[in-house]
Amino acid sequence: MKGSDRLRRLASYAFIAALVVATVSCNEAHPNSTLQPHSDLGREIDFLWNRLLFLGTIVFVLVEGALVYVVFKYRRRENQPTPPQTHGSTKLEIAWTLIPAVILVFIAVPTVKTIFITQAAAAPGSLNIDVTGHQWWWEFKYPDLGVTTANEIYLPVGRTVNFRLRSADVIHSFWTPQLGGKRDVVTNRTNYIWYTPDTAIAGNVWNGFCVEYCGASHANMRFRVFTVSQQQFDSWVEGQKMPARFGAVAPAAPTTAPNPPSNAAPGMSTPGGPNAPSQAAQSAASVIAGRSSGTGPAGGNQPAIARGQNPGANPGTRTGDVVTAVPAASAGAIEAGYIFPRDKIPEYAVPHAPIPGDLKFTAGLTGNAARGKQVFSGAACIGCHSIAGNPIAMGVLGPNLTHVGSRSTIAAGRFPNAAAYLALWIKNARKMKPEVLMPTLGLDEYDPVLKAKVTSANGGLSDQQIADIVAYLTALK
Repeated sequence: MKGSDRLRRLASYAFIAALVVATVSCNEAHPNSTLQPHSDLGREIDFLWNRLLFLGTIVFVLVEGALVYVVFKYRRRENQPTPPQTHGSTKLEIAWTLIPAVILVFIAVPTVKTIFITQAAAAPGSLNIDVTGHQWWWEFKYPDLGVTTANEIYLPVGRTVNFRLRSADVIHSFWTPQLGGKRDVVTNRTNYIWYTPDTAIAGNVWNGFCVEYCGASHANMRFRVFTVSQQQFDSWVEGQKMPARFGAVAPAAPTTAPNPPSNAAPGMSTPGGPNAPSQAAQSAASVIAGRSSGTGPAGGNQPAIARGQNPGANPGTRTGDVVTAVPAASAGAIEAGYIFPRDKIPEYAVPHAPIPGDLKFTAGLTGNAARGKQVFSGAACIGCHSIAGNPIAMGVLGPNLTHVGSRSTIAAGRFPNAAAYLALWIKNARKMKPEVLMPTLGLDEYDPVLKAKVTSANGGLSDQQIADIVAYLTALK
């Protein structure tokens, strides 16, 4: 009875496990699955995986079948004497040496072939992108085009892209699951990986990750890949090559905020929402979202920002697990400075990281972009960041902020690029992302790395000054 009870219990566990696997498999949304490749490199790796899985399954079935047969046929029976003991069999040893050797041939040939394909140099005329991994963010340079950005890549479909991978500190690993295989990013060495995005995936967004443990914020080191048409890519490049500008300077807006969007939390609004063109870009004044006790959604751990990235309201079409945006080219020529529409970004590419519950920001402040430029240029910001068009900002330790207002995320994909998040990030980045290099700048904020409060003597900024900097940065399109 004990044996049968144990068998029934194991069978019930196996049934539950199979049910869970079947339920998960029925889900059609797999935005980070490497089993749905959308590039030539991805298909080569997928073909090898399928081949090895097929051969491995055959070997497994044959071996396990033989094992089960032997176990049942030669099991011990009552009133049966001990069978004769046999030591060694030349024929058997030759057989179980030759059979695996033959199997390994079928495995080795496609494996070596795939290695030669994936390790070959990129085709002439490929788009070169220099990738530098930092703790914990990604720097992307288009050396042939004179463009530098951070944590977001724009790729033209149908054109081979050659990534040249380097690390500024420790070992990282570069991976976009649905586009290509992962490749280590190490110091004192340049690794390469290339692939050609399929022409059918124009207007899509893909998640990218660091997949080599690199420190406390390894899981927060992400990036986005936007696959666009060649025309859209050329427009984006043309806009990125321009120096930063934020329009004519207007007087500071009144301290009373205008009516927020209907889906924004009280005390946390920017005119038109974070997905609309920055109000600061039009009037050099932007209402910076505040966060005080009792505001925000239930739980109080994340600002309710009007994102507009609800796939259900997306006028694009859904292909498999990817939302396909309506190409802007269909409306005619694209002006310089194309940016992937934020309301076309699918939900799986929108970050939902919580913010610390004890991190507050004064509600209802009004930021002034011109004033923010002055504060930025006189603060510690210029020691780490560069902005083309601002000759004082020449730092290279942190991300290039020339067109930071046009990016969809901040903090290497951890938070949406909205004024409310940006203000909290500037105030205390180290609370929002563990052990990040960016220092705490908020006045009277506790720096968890330095284990001390920030004062005016060591460069602390008031909420009003941060609001002005946010107005300036969000206007840099």
